[in-house]
Amino acid sequence: MNYSDILKNESYRFIQSDEHLGRHVILLGLAGSYSYGTNNENSDIDVRGVTLNRKSDLIGLTSFEQYVDTQTDTTIYSFMKMITLLLSCNPNTIELLGLNPEHYLYLHPLGQELIDNAPLFLSKRAIHSFGGYADAQLRRLQNALARDSYPQREKEQHIFNSVKNAMYDFRKRYEPFENGSIRLYTDKAVNPDFETEIFVDTSLTHYPLRDYKNIWNEMNNIVKDYDKLGKRNRKKDDNHLNKHAMHLIRLFMMAVDILEKGEIRTYRREEQPLLLQIRSGHFQKADGTFRDEFYEMINEYEKKLDSAARNTALPDEPDMKQIQEYVMSVNEKAVCDTEFNSPVFL
Repeated sequence: MNYSDILKNESYRFIQSDEHLGRHVILLGLAGSYSYGTNNENSDIDVRGVTLNRKSDLIGLTSFEQYVDTQTDTTIYSFMKMITLLLSCNPNTIELLGLNPEHYLYLHPLGQELIDNAPLFLSKRAIHSFGGYADAQLRRLQNALARDSYPQREKEQHIFNSVKNAMYDFRKRYEPFENGSIRLYTDKAVNPDFETEIFVDTSLTHYPLRDYKNIWNEMNNIVKDYDKLGKRNRKKDDNHLNKHAMHLIRLFMMAVDILEKGEIRTYRREEQPLLLQIRSGHFQKADGTFRDEFYEMINEYEKKLDSAARNTALPDEPDMKQIQEYVMSVNEKAVCDTEFNSPVFL
């Protein structure tokens, strides 16, 4: 199948007609199940892309971040918005730089240049961005399942992982712990109803009260959200439930690749049979919950991610000097209004 023919459909005419898109578009690609190799007969076509900021966005009074068309499930990010997301190793945008060649629907030379510069954006930030997304998928699963069947020890570990991911983000939004520390860990429970429990060691001096309050509120809300899940019991249909389970494992796979090999590999050719098994419900029991093997798989991937994080050769942060030089070279072309051929899709 020639996927680029998708854009010849009349419903994608907005790409040519919108003032922010048209000749400014530098990359369009498949997203979702088709890009992962996990699509089935029920899968929709998702399109993601990148368009240059216009001259007026960069040195004038206009602004533009993204274009969303809900009818075709298309999202096209401005170049500057894309750079911001890539700097944080956002999984939904990082994966756009690691598609199979046939899954790029349109690729301008500047789009190819963005793909070629993908290594610039890979850093240890991926540990927390992919970990956070994986945690969100897990919580969706737990929200859909009867929590009585979920072992308390595993529940506590996942709460711990959620709080740990949140703490990574605290340093960006709150005063750093220069005069002390907050240390989280799990240990044998004091609570007689628990097997293991999360503990905290805190030592802070001269710390802003409001930041302290907000940090504890966020931690408390994470714990409360998990506790509420056990009282909900809102079943999702099997298709969505297994899709969440599949994406959870896929996120771990991608994160390990990035940390161990410095590679963005969106299409999971080698793991495709396993992912399709998960999506088809192979690990789901008759009562709608998941078999022990699935939770064991999660635990194994968490260990792999932890090992990859401890041993990765990736830098702590992206090289901002190199990225700035690259971004300025692209934006200079946009400001100078260098001639771009308008892509013809229709």
